[in-house]
Amino acid sequence: MDVHNPEQRSKNMRAIKSTATKAEVSLAKALWNLGYRYRKNNKTVFGKPDFTFKKLKIAVFVDSEFFHGKDWETRKKPQTNPEFWIKKIERNMQRDIEVNAHLEAQNWKILRFWSNDIKKNLDSCILEIQNAINERQNT
Repeated sequence: MDVHNPEQRSKNMRAIKSTATKAEVSLAKALWNLGYRYRKNNKTVFGKPDFTFKKLKIAVFVDSEFFHGKDWETRKKPQTNPEFWIKKIERNMQRDIEVNAHLEAQNWKILRFWSNDIKKNLDSCILEIQNAINERQNT
């Protein structure tokens, strides 16, 4: 059962942002401080990646564990309004697969990070992006 009343839960869920999350902002600042220039939420790229390096065809996504179904098979499913949430999260997961397939078919390099990975291991996420940039620049 939910620990919040319906009004409080609704208020909490409305406050969740889809862009400029803490993880996205910390990744953006780190990349910018290293001299990398990117586009955020570029609508001209299929799937509207969180960060794009368009000339290099690199798309970076920062995915929330809840909304993108991290450990979905073993994770405890939402108890409140499960029909809605299960359908929504599974559709998000399917859309991620479709976006990856479409971009890969267009020769894009796709990097996906869980928001908690960025919070806990920002340096390793930055290193992965740097490696992808270096790889693409040298080919």
